[in-house]
Amino acid sequence: MTGPPPAAHAVRIADYEPNDARELVAMWRASFEHGVGITDHHPLEDQLKFFLEQVVPNNRVRVAKKQAVIVGFIASRSDSVSHLYVRVQNIGQGIGALLLNLAKAESAGSLWLYTFAQNQSARHFYEKHGFKELERESENMWKLEAIKYVWIRESGRGA
Repeated sequence: MTGPPPAAHAVRIADYEPNDARELVAMWRASFEHGVGITDHHPLEDQLKFFLEQVVPNNRVRVAKKQAVIVGFIASRSDSVSHLYVRVQNIGQGIGALLLNLAKAESAGSLWLYTFAQNQSARHFYEKHGFKELERESENMWKLEAIKYVWIRESGRGA
């Protein structure tokens, strides 16, 4: 395949707007629970507060929409990806790849990120997109094994 799947062509990516917050956080929660296989018992309001007070000020946040529905988002900096989630119903449609490629293109040539070891589909996705396992840890609020991945742009090649 030479480009994104046809479904990805109908996606519009834009910078985060404050009126997207609630829908984005609800989508993030559902995608996280689906991928990791656990139920998040924290109140959704706490996650919304974390998103607004920690994620938004410390990252560039982009939202992928299909028509008016949020189908994914990425929060990244020039050296890392802190969050990348796709709506469960839209997984496998190339949306995550579009978002990740934006972060790669805007990077200084390398990116790092964490994903949980038990999220097999995320691990496969990142490995497919050139990320290599660097280390493992479990010092997170979930006490789950997390894998730190790193991607380094190959010289002479784009993202």
